[in-house]
Amino acid sequence: MPITRRRLLGLLAGTAAFVGLPAAWISSGRTYDGPISDHFDGFQFYDPDGVPPKSLASVARWQFGNSRQRASWPDWAPSPYADAPPPRVSGDKVRLSFVGHASWLIQTAGLNILVDPVWSMRVSPVSWAGPRRCNDPGIAFEALPDIDIVLVSHGHYDHLDLPTLSRLAERFSPRVITPLGNDLTMLDADAAIKAESFDWKDRVELGNGVAVTLVPTRHWSARGVFDRNKALWASFVLETPAGKLYIVCDSGYGEGRHFRRVAEAHGPLRLAILPIGAYEPRWFMRDQHMNPEDAVKALADCGAAQALGHHWGTFQLTDEAIDAPVIALGTALDKAKMPREKFIALKPGQVFEVV
Repeated sequence: MPITRRRLLGLLAGTAAFVGLPAAWISSGRTYDGPISDHFDGFQFYDPDGVPPKSLASVARWQFGNSRQRASWPDWAPSPYADAPPPRVSGDKVRLSFVGHASWLIQTAGLNILVDPVWSMRVSPVSWAGPRRCNDPGIAFEALPDIDIVLVSHGHYDHLDLPTLSRLAERFSPRVITPLGNDLTMLDADAAIKAESFDWKDRVELGNGVAVTLVPTRHWSARGVFDRNKALWASFVLETPAGKLYIVCDSGYGEGRHFRRVAEAHGPLRLAILPIGAYEPRWFMRDQHMNPEDAVKALADCGAAQALGHHWGTFQLTDEAIDAPVIALGTALDKAKMPREKFIALKPGQVFEVV
């Protein structure tokens, strides 16, 4: 098939969710300006234990190389589940509802917390191209309870969804907790978004005895061609009455140092939410996205009592089949001699409770 200009832009928009290549559009918003640190050089953020994002030449090699083997996903793969969450959850229980991809509703101690909320049909800078969802959110937007807190892990389009954040601001006006620099992206788009930015290792009180700490993770960030790593990325440790939840929205595995450090600094962990999808081809994705075998290693490293898998089955960001992550997760657990019930992958609309 010939590479027409429209097809080229569409393909590039399809990678924009995590490689920051919007092609015909350029990020021109404000960027973070702060003191130099061990992960900020005054111009860009970096992970001292990580690697830089792939070059544009590598992106082109993946997208247009003759050896590419991209699995075909169904146009629509509906989940058999749909959640209608209660207004609040009190006591020592944590109720987690999987919305889809990396989006969750977490209810505990009378607080309603959303993680990386995406209700949009596409995760892309444009409405006509890029990854399109293949199932409805597990909670209809109209069925959401009053939202108090939103956690946004980083700036990639499948995690920081400006239309959804604007809808939430208009309806609920929640606090939005995010790593350094992402607040500027939000506020430039909609001044009504109550964005607060924090650095790695910052602990933020959320109320009712609940707090969140932003922790390093092996990833990167961009929304345009010229803003790579101009905003920070993070995972979260959420302190709840039922114990600590470790929420990893996007991460490569590397040598596993970040997971072991979280165990040392924040353990014991009651639950880990770990990504298991968007991992092929490995030569391109290894440094930024775990595959299921990596995720099982990460669970062992962080020492959580239970894990939930996410970042699969809603948006086709990479080349593996829609059900490949779940199949590979079972194989990886068997290989590690870990019970399959210790690490489960929910479908949108399913609920898990920690008591």
